[in-house]
Amino acid sequence: MTTDQRSILVVAHAQREDTVEAAAHVIDALHTAGARPVLAADDREELIGLQPKLRRTSTLGTDVAVSDIELAIVLGGDGTILRAAELVRGGTAPVLGINMGHVGFLAEIERDDMDNAVRRVIDRDYRVEERLALSVRVKDVSGAVIFSTWALNEATVEKASRERMLEVVVEIDGRPLSSFGCDGMVVSTPTGSTAYNFSAGGPVIWPTVAAIAVVPLSAHALFAKPLVLGPETSVAIEVLERTNGTGILWCDGRRSHELPPGARVVVRRSEEPVRLARLHPAAFTDRLVRKFQLPVAGWRGNGDGPGARP
Repeated sequence: MTTDQRSILVVAHAQREDTVEAAAHVIDALHTAGARPVLAADDREELIGLQPKLRRTSTLGTDVAVSDIELAIVLGGDGTILRAAELVRGGTAPVLGINMGHVGFLAEIERDDMDNAVRRVIDRDYRVEERLALSVRVKDVSGAVIFSTWALNEATVEKASRERMLEVVVEIDGRPLSSFGCDGMVVSTPTGSTAYNFSAGGPVIWPTVAAIAVVPLSAHALFAKPLVLGPETSVAIEVLERTNGTGILWCDGRRSHELPPGARVVVRRSEEPVRLARLHPAAFTDRLVRKFQLPVAGWRGNGDGPGARP
């Protein structure tokens, strides 16, 4: 499954015609440069049905191992980038997002820069940014681990039934903090702080800050405020046995596991970060302004940014 050719994974959403055309364009450019374009098995089957010339690609896991992938080029929004991060998990490949019309925080460039992006990938002209990820384990009432996974954005413990409430107790570094009824709990990374965490009223955390945020969802308690914790903190959420019904764990909205009463979800920093390829240094403040269309009219600038004199 190894090859001397440089293997580049291409991840694209097949539901949009422009994305399929962009994938074909990127794959042609990789072929021309002597690289080996690779598609995930599901993507390959779907994309070939729409664009037969994509048969010239290799298949991830069959022809090329994850460990042999040099980089993943992603055509789409944040959801597609999260899927790409899942595909290369266990390897060292960074993920380069090309925005295909979605406004997201993870995509590096716009589609107009696609040719330049491929050229710079071939020249290895990019830097790699490591993002904190979460390790997530579920234990049963005996303490046995019954499910384990990871998350780049967030791990959420939610009620499985709309009309019922979860009864939980939150533990920080092995010590109980508080118990209450709620709709759920969000444990977020800085990368995910602008996703579900943000919608739930949690803080926006700059990507350069190593931290974990914990945010209750519609909690019935006096002390149920968002928490910002150190990166080595262990967070545990127990679904109390008096809960009427079950809960469910979701990680990045992609991987889930049912939580019966008595289940315990333990979240801590993963030893394996997610790697993002960056072509252009960009201030996170600018991303916030673009994403949320924040008003900045009247700003004059006073030269107090990085490198400014005191």
